Amino acid sequence: MYLLLLPSLLLLFLVVAYPTIYGFVISVREMRLTRPGLNGWVGIKHYVAMMSDRVFWISLKNTAIWVAAAVTIEMTLGFIAAVALNRNLPGTKLFGVLILLPYFLPNVVAGHMWALLLDPRLGVINDILVQLGLLSSYKAWFADPNTALAATILVEAWHGFPFFALLFLAGLKGIPEDLYKAAAVDGAGSFTKFRLITLPMLKTVITAAVILRVISLVNSPDLLLVLTGGGPGNSTQV
Repeated sequence: MYLLLLPSLLLLFLVVAYPTIYGFVISVREMRLTRPGLNGWVGIKHYVAMMSDRVFWISLKNTAIWVAAAVTIEMTLGFIAAVALNRNLPGTKLFGVLILLPYFLPNVVAGHMWALLLDPRLGVINDILVQLGLLSSYKAWFADPNTALAATILVEAWHGFPFFALLFLAGLKGIPEDLYKAAAVDGAGSFTKFRLITLPMLKTVITAAVILRVISLVNSPDLLLVLTGGGPGNSTQV
């Protein structure tokens, strides 16, 4: 049996283990492609330098806020959208297409679109907020260290919540309607049905969706980079 597993284990080692081990090995060496003679073992020098770098800790904090806030908002909006689409009311198919549109937009396109919408001189959102009296003057959302990260998180939430909506809708479609009917006969209200039926049945879907989205946000902060480039200062550096 172990001989049959050997090809798979070898493939896993070559694809997963070897690159990981090699990455750690080169992290404890000084690698200068232009001056090979200076290459050599430096131990944890790079890690010490990283830990003593103020920007590293700022970026770590921003990354935690960026991921946690974006996933929370996206998951909430996605669940609300999925529940609405699952009711099969008139117009839900069109509503479903409109909900999915943001996720189909490339990050660069979405980033530049929102940069224009929130532009401090020409942005239509600033104009609406001023007209409603919520702002006294146009605001440079991405140029203010106090609002830049929050603004990018909201843009990311708008762009990413259809991912959760799509997975949650698939999960809701897989829950037998008989469970809700039986619960209703037993006198269960909407909140009880949600707590005892919907959440447990969606637990696997929720876990998988959150893990995939966290990986995506950590690995690809391109929307944030398009909007702010990590600035102003290091307020949105991740």
